Amino acid sequence: MPKKTQYVFLLSLALIGIFSCSKSQILTEDEKNWLQANDSISVGVFPYYAPYQFINENEKIDGILIDYLTLIENKIDHKFQKKLYTNWERLLNDAKSNKIDIILEIQETKKRSSYLEFYSKLFESPYSIITRKDSSYGSNLKDFYDKTIAVPKDYGIHEILKEKEKNLIVSTEIDGVTCLRQVSSGKYHAYIGPKAVANYLINTENLDNLKIVSETKYNYTPSIAVQKDNEILNQIFSKTTKSITDDEKEIIFDSWLYHAIIPFYKKPSFWIILTGIILLSLIIILLLNRYLKYLIRQKTKELNIAKERAEESNKLKTAFIHNISHEVRTPMNGIIGFSELINDPKITPEKQKEYSKIIIDSSNQLINIIDDIIEISKLETNQVEVRFEEMNLNDLLQKLFSNFQSKAILKNIAIYLNNSLTDDQGIILMDKLKINKILYNLIDNAIKFTNKGIIEISCEIIDNQILIKIIDTGIGIKPQDQELIFRNFSQSEKEVTKSYDGLGLGLSIALKNAKLIHGNISFTSMLNKGSTFKLTIPYQPIIDPNKDTVSDTSEVKMDIPIKQVILIVEDGDINFLFLKTILSKMKGYKFVIHRAENGKEAVDICENNTLIDLVLMDIRMPIMDGYTATRKIKKMRPGLPIVAQTAYSTEEDIEKALEAGCDDFVSKPVDRKILKPIINKYFSVFTKSKLT
Repeated sequence: MPKKTQYVFLLSLALIGIFSCSKSQILTEDEKNWLQANDSISVGVFPYYAPYQFINENEKIDGILIDYLTLIENKIDHKFQKKLYTNWERLLNDAKSNKIDIILEIQETKKRSSYLEFYSKLFESPYSIITRKDSSYGSNLKDFYDKTIAVPKDYGIHEILKEKEKNLIVSTEIDGVTCLRQVSSGKYHAYIGPKAVANYLINTENLDNLKIVSETKYNYTPSIAVQKDNEILNQIFSKTTKSITDDEKEIIFDSWLYHAIIPFYKKPSFWIILTGIILLSLIIILLLNRYLKYLIRQKTKELNIAKERAEESNKLKTAFIHNISHEVRTPMNGIIGFSELINDPKITPEKQKEYSKIIIDSSNQLINIIDDIIEISKLETNQVEVRFEEMNLNDLLQKLFSNFQSKAILKNIAIYLNNSLTDDQGIILMDKLKINKILYNLIDNAIKFTNKGIIEISCEIIDNQILIKIIDTGIGIKPQDQELIFRNFSQSEKEVTKSYDGLGLGLSIALKNAKLIHGNISFTSMLNKGSTFKLTIPYQPIIDPNKDTVSDTSEVKMDIPIKQVILIVEDGDINFLFLKTILSKMKGYKFVIHRAENGKEAVDICENNTLIDLVLMDIRMPIMDGYTATRKIKKMRPGLPIVAQTAYSTEEDIEKALEAGCDDFVSKPVDRKILKPIINKYFSVFTKSKLT
């Protein structure tokens, strides 16, 4: 926008002298000192209401009110902290809770006046009715009483219509663009919004089938608002806005109005600049012609390589689609088939136990497949966060070794753990979930592709790096396939691995997780001789200050049976029955179980029943979800333990549940081996307290 740039430049030059004199005259010394002491005053910016404020083609926040705020900042020689919002409802909530000090653009309403002071009502734009061009409902608001009107949620017009036009049927969307698009698609009959904004959005969003029918008696008057209880800031804004002259306002308005009214292609400066650009471009094109030909030759080579890789990737993904059908159907066949066989009345207890184990193993296999697909999608879209915490690497290695030992024995191969880390060296700062996932995939691959021989897991510290090796005597990897094994959906020796289960995602997931924790995976391999995979991660030791502290954690064993009251919040009948069955068979406890089918029932039960000892809280439920219910229950009974149980078990879901107030988390399908330690953790405390 060359014209606007010119005006802003002239404005800056013209006002430098004025500002240098007026700064000292506008504010007192106390006010200046207050501004210096409060350098984090925040301005809420919602740049989705052009031309008042918007994000321009250079990805910068621009608009009339942005220029006006800059003028205020220059006058008081202070820069405010702009806080960008993409959601208007969140901006209003932050204003109500005093999390932001200033709102750059907001319509004054009766409700908002209770907590905000409004300044600089610069201009008015009539609220207008916008409909589709092929419709003819009328031109007055009364003509739309039986129609559905769309307005942005919690905008000024929303409050105005709720208060003064109660006969209108009003529906809300997140912003004006969404409202107009829904009117364009026929979902709503009309949209009501500022005329200037509607014109701008219809043109920029190519909503050619919409028209402005008429103006209403209500006007959009954007203002700058300040928190009402901040007396000094209100005093500063009152004095500063009054000091702004009509000429200063006119310069800002002219730059924007001029640009808005006169098309750029009608400006003489445009044709002069365009002619110069064309001539310069012709010269540059002639000079670069040879260079471009050279680049084309080079790029052609690169494109051929990229094309080959893309074709290979496409083949791998196609193979993955075919493979996933097999991989999912295999455990499903085990689950469905043996579920039917287990109901045979002639089946022996031994066979029933064997079939139950097959069903459980098949279910775990299916969950692992789903987890791998979800994890690789999150890794590909950079949605995975790293959470470093104190952990015991020695315990993790021992646990993995124990878990895989039985699997190795079944294949008649030996597995060894050679860990040179001392107890102190094993306490490190690391993302426990990710390193567990990496090592699990590497060891699982080693066992999967080894039919005879040994598996060796070793761990040592070299040059401030932890080096973990997984050595196998398996089938090895062909040299030509060694570049492919870390790609998604790939397995080396495709013909050979038809005999092995898997989606080919394990090594890709392992490498991506290793990079996230600042580590790396490398390998060496010889065909039919075996492979050695090396994981290196930074060694970040933690010295335990309580290492030598001796504490007596002995527990007094009591044989007194005590009833424990559990509330299961679960809308699914099968899930509730499963949890109830697990709890009723848990040794050492005598549970009294209550049920709530949604979050609201759970809140009511916890409010009226003080005997509830623990809550198993589902997250996705009708009426009120688990997050909201947890917050309400914790507000009433902060000490009541709440364990979230849900099928959504990513790291982000766990963090969200804990932030809502949950004390623990168990994922569906619920594993009784995981649930029992959680129950023990909380009820061991309750047992002692009830006996004293």
